[in-house]
Amino acid sequence: MKILMLTPYLPYPLMSGGQIRSYNLLKNLAKKHEITLFSFIRKDEEKKYIPELLKFCKRVEVFKRRPAWSYKNIILAGLTLYPFLVSIYLSFKLRKAIKNELEKEKYDLIHAETFYVMPNIPKTKVPILLVEQTIEYIVYQHFVENIKFPPLKWILEIDVAKIRHWEKHYWQKAEMVIAMSEADKKIMLSLVPDLKTEIIPNGVDFNFFYKSKEQNTSNSSTILFVGNFKWLQNREAVITLVNEVWPHIVKSITDVKLWIVGQNPTPDITELSSEKIVIDQTVDDIRRAYLNSDVLLAPIKGSGGTRFKILEAMASGIPVVTTSIGIEGIDAENEKEVLIRDDSKGLADAVIKLLRDRFFYRDLTGRARNLTKEKYNWESIGAKLDKIYEDVGGGN
Repeated sequence: MKILMLTPYLPYPLMSGGQIRSYNLLKNLAKKHEITLFSFIRKDEEKKYIPELLKFCKRVEVFKRRPAWSYKNIILAGLTLYPFLVSIYLSFKLRKAIKNELEKEKYDLIHAETFYVMPNIPKTKVPILLVEQTIEYIVYQHFVENIKFPPLKWILEIDVAKIRHWEKHYWQKAEMVIAMSEADKKIMLSLVPDLKTEIIPNGVDFNFFYKSKEQNTSNSSTILFVGNFKWLQNREAVITLVNEVWPHIVKSITDVKLWIVGQNPTPDITELSSEKIVIDQTVDDIRRAYLNSDVLLAPIKGSGGTRFKILEAMASGIPVVTTSIGIEGIDAENEKEVLIRDDSKGLADAVIKLLRDRFFYRDLTGRARNLTKEKYNWESIGAKLDKIYEDVGGGN
């Protein structure tokens, strides 16, 4: 099949969950399909990564995205029905390029990553498959709820309502919508009951992350958190970890370090650094972080999508302690492949249990590794998406 794929970021280098997902799906889908990629970039320097994507794409075209806080975006969000998130990605140049492409070439399917690139698609008879990596209005709604300054909260509540409206609108414009988890699918169907939707979860490159990890026999332990801090949920999780969970851990285990690894730490994150808390944005190979840690602790409160850090940790052989929201989209059982707790003391006690009970530690990590290998490898996930391609675009 001939596919036109649209992404709000260049799917390389692999610095974010969205890039990891898009890159690995491209790599697997290219075996059967001819893919042309139209992608936004932030900086011209990103063009140097195009050759990597040309290994899997027939052609790659990039379009410069306006800086998020440009006057044009603020005016569009303030004076039109579009929310700020959509305004950032409105591009006359991209819309014109898509129109010309569809007139010039016969495509079987348009694959759109995220609803907010869809306003750039002109009216067309080519079926559209929309992939929603998260339900955006819920992400922003979660954070607006905690804002105390009434005027700002009121303005942002309006923007969240606009996101919700347009998200639903573009779900209905697509031939089918892909959700990351059963929880996301249920929310979509509650808003649009007749929506055609399927679940294609995120995955992990098992062979890339798998490495024989020696059991830590020293008295010193390292607790790990991984995340890109452009993402609001990661910032919230780290604040919760340090202020609410970490004090319980250090009361029981004295020789322990917290290693917070990730790009773009904000000032409130870097200020958390202390003798036992390391904020690190210098790790060039994330496998090194997993290999040199004992537990991944992810006290995530904001819903949406599937967390790559959890799948990567499982494949790497370190146990995961997280919340019921954090494990959404991953078919892992509490006490079997993961430890799930929803309060700060419970999260801390789960970490302590793992560090003190090495037999349980080994059994949990073994089952988690098997789960990622069997259910969350990119080859099987790509095969599921390939079938949906045939169902949605095969008759075009």
